[in-house]
This record gives sequence, C-alpha cells and structure tokens, in this order.
Amino acid sequence: MMTDAEARAALRNAELIRSATEVQAAVARVAQEIDAVLNGACPLVLSVMDGAIVFTGQLLPLLSFPLDLGYVHVSRYGDERQGGALRWKVEPDERVQGRTVLVVDDVLDEGETLAAIKARVLDRGATACYCAVFAEKMTGRPKAARADFVGMELPDRFVFGFGMDLNGAWRNLPEVYAV
Repeated sequence: MMTDAEARAALRNAELIRSATEVQAAVARVAQEIDAVLNGACPLVLSVMDGAIVFTGQLLPLLSFPLDLGYVHVSRYGDERQGGALRWKVEPDERVQGRTVLVVDDVLDEGETLAAIKARVLDRGATACYCAVFAEKMTGRPKAARADFVGMELPDRFVFGFGMDLNGAWRNLPEVYAV
C-alpha cells in the first residue's frame, strides 16, 4: 500500500490515456450492447472483486432489465504488477445453476483469470456465461479467454484508475492512467 504522498507523486508522473468522458462513453456503449443480448434473460451478474466494483456500479443502472447481483473474488495479482497463481477468495455460488450469467471484470490482460471464472461458472451449472470487461489490453499475444463485451482497448502498459489500482491506490479515479 502506498502512502498518500507516494500515491499523489505517482499520479503526477503518470500519463492520462483515457479521459473521464471517454470512460463514460465506453460504459454507456457496453450497457447498450449487453441490453441487446441479455434483455429478457434475467441474468445473474457476477462482479469480479475488487477491480470491477467501479465498472459494475456504473454499468448496472444503465441496464434496462431485471437481474440478480453477486460477486466472485479471485486474483492473480494481489499487490503485484505481474500475474501469479490464481487465488479464489469467493467462488461462484449455487445461484449460477441453470442461469445465464454475466461476469463483469475490470481488465482483460492475459485472460487467465477470466477463463478460470468462466470455467468455474459453467462447471457449477450455468446455462450460459457472458463476459464484460471495462478494458482489454492490446498485448499482441494470444489470450486464454475473450470477452463478449469490451468497453475500450488499452495499450500493453500498467494502467490504473476506474477500478484498477496502483499498489492499492487510485481505483476511484474517473479516468485511466498508465505508468
């Protein structure tokens, strides 16, 4: 965890790569795309903690259909910048059985976490599993999973803001920055 002074210094030295206006436009577009596909399905929406909390919170009010909300908590990063072993803190529960599920995550990087979540949801009996991510990093490498709905593309850099953190700080920014 960074101190207040360290976090502020990091933000001053970071590069703004997506404005708050661009972020909000991406969220609105993704909501419309999800509405077109899942309207009438009454899906279970699973937000991936902690990163997707901001995206989920801004996405849900834009959806025009009834839904059930839950969460999963799995991480490959912790406080690191490189992905490691997958660690489940909260797994999909019995509500996925026989349901259409929408997994909402912050960023699709290598796709390992999203692939594991989707596999677990389907193994637990979901009839369909869709994935929405706020951002997809353009790594140029094959990914273990793909998202059905993508808010925006980002460069293959360490990014933070709009739910994504920098050593525990700045999830609350309305924009996206890179270091």
